[in-house]
Amino acid sequence: MGDVAKMAGVSHQTVSRVLNNHPNVSGQTRERVESAIAHLGYTRNTAARSLVTRRSRTIGVLACETGQFGPANTLLGVEQAGREAGYFVSIANLREVTGASINDAIAHFRNQSVDGIVILVPHPDVLAVLGDVSVPVPIVAVGAGAGNQLTGASLDQRLGARLAVDHLIGLGHRNIAHISGPPHWIDAAERIKGWQEALGSAGLEARVLLEGGWDAASGYRAGRELLQHRGITAVFVANDQMAVGVLRAVQEAGLSVPGDISVVGYDDQPEAEFFMPPLTTIKQDFEELGRRCMEAVLQQVDGDEPSDEQMVNPGLVIRSTTAAPGGRKAWPEASSH
Repeated sequence: MGDVAKMAGVSHQTVSRVLNNHPNVSGQTRERVESAIAHLGYTRNTAARSLVTRRSRTIGVLACETGQFGPANTLLGVEQAGREAGYFVSIANLREVTGASINDAIAHFRNQSVDGIVILVPHPDVLAVLGDVSVPVPIVAVGAGAGNQLTGASLDQRLGARLAVDHLIGLGHRNIAHISGPPHWIDAAERIKGWQEALGSAGLEARVLLEGGWDAASGYRAGRELLQHRGITAVFVANDQMAVGVLRAVQEAGLSVPGDISVVGYDDQPEAEFFMPPLTTIKQDFEELGRRCMEAVLQQVDGDEPSDEQMVNPGLVIRSTTAAPGGRKAWPEASSH
């Protein structure tokens, strides 16, 4: 830093102000300092800085299912927001959600002396474990929900589900099934409630609920089971990956989408518009969700009061898998249910 100050013709303090984005530095001086930094290849001594500030400039992120589109892009948003704020991100990825794995991850973060923790696992078991653990740093969580002691940010899952089902009702569908994610996941449970609420508001019965597992294979299995229920003209699927499996199950049964059954997915992953046919779905801004979580934890790291839970709203993307109920071909032989 002394070398930078000498080359730029400024004081050590001025270099520090530039590095910390302090407003009381003229544009010309800032430019000279930044030019000297670039010329000398200067980087901060983060270990020395941590000793002075008593901060590690590191945020721990507890994640799960990062191979899936939603969690992966939420994590991307967290990382980008952290870098922009000058923080490193340390990730602990859970292979399975258990009390032991959660406690191990928290212990790992404590050993790293992280300044705060972001939880990207919307699962009640995580929230329960954290409620029993004393952690001396701020924690925020995705989808913690009202009444939880943790703050953070959420995607409005119920609103997204209602948008999907209201779209189908508006097209004239009256028998609308739902293929959910694992119901012990908060997001899946909220989408189930949104499906039920939308049907109830229209005076319709929520009668066919099948459980999937977020992946295409579980969607395929649920799709085959769905086709045993006579009278279903539309299905709301809890994510796009499962919707891929449903599309295949319908095609193998000799039926068509949307001619025989309309399908709405959830997430709007980049491949959704290239499905055959292109998928009507609910778009979620996962990167914005991640940014808001990082902003929330850094707000508390800086000593500010935690803000109320922030909600990120989804939107409906209409493509080719939904239409008014049509004249169906002969359905496969129905089972007894």
